[in-house]
Amino acid sequence: MTILVIGKQGQLALCLGAAGHKDVVCLGRPEVDLADETLLARVLNMVTPKIVINAGAYTSVDGAESDAENAFALNRAGPAALARLCAARGIPLIHISTDCVFDGEKAGPYEPDDEARPLSVYGESKWQGEEAVRQLCPQHLIVRVSWVFSEYAHNFVRTLLHLARTRDELTVVEDQVGYPTYCPDIAEGLLTMAAAAVQPGFAAWGTYHLAGMDETDRASMADAIFAASRHLGGPSARVIGVPTSDYPTPAKRPLNARLASTTTFLTFGIRLPDWKTRLEHSVRVLTSDLAAAPAAEPKR
Repeated sequence: MTILVIGKQGQLALCLGAAGHKDVVCLGRPEVDLADETLLARVLNMVTPKIVINAGAYTSVDGAESDAENAFALNRAGPAALARLCAARGIPLIHISTDCVFDGEKAGPYEPDDEARPLSVYGESKWQGEEAVRQLCPQHLIVRVSWVFSEYAHNFVRTLLHLARTRDELTVVEDQVGYPTYCPDIAEGLLTMAAAAVQPGFAAWGTYHLAGMDETDRASMADAIFAASRHLGGPSARVIGVPTSDYPTPAKRPLNARLASTTTFLTFGIRLPDWKTRLEHSVRVLTSDLAAAPAAEPKR
């Protein structure tokens, strides 16, 4: 079973590529580009996948506020083109989305069928991409993820460890809550979903959440990251928790990013492990990498 992953350098694509499944083919620029429908069609014809996972996207939440054209090109128009092409070939499509389609005002975790109310350009572009996939490709699984971390690519853990190399104190928001999720666990979950979706008679198409279950806030997660790093002799900093109102960013983020994954467990039998059991491994790899790298400030 050939699984084509659109994306090659992003965190999730790297984890899917590293999952050890010989039938996973990860392609990104320049081999394939979500903004180029002709190239997408050529790649689908060449690879002839059994199923496609779209892990490609415009992912800079803050950057999208001043770069809406590119954000919508990659997060709405690209998925729409891919959905059309997959539908025409009878290929199921797994499309990755985000908690940022919600406004974060719900008291409890968000269910897949809760109303979307994006707060940002990024969130709106991802929501419109979801809607395009729903309308254009009947055989689809839209999978929302949130607070993803790993030892791969750019993420919250890597950024904080970079910053702690040159700063003694870091200000981190304390009123944004979510379920941190280890990216390789997401990758394994997606491969399980892909294997189910290509079985004859599969009909559980729709929208799902794939996230951990252990709640924390950003400042507390930062404390956990630095505790793990100190234990390994890596960089750490004192965390100063502040409300989001005191830490303005170009894009608004939902204060509640918790995604309920109950339907994913009931349908596919997937339950992701506690993120804390995965954090030490990520920190161990990243501190080792940082020890061999110059102490430059990361891109934010």
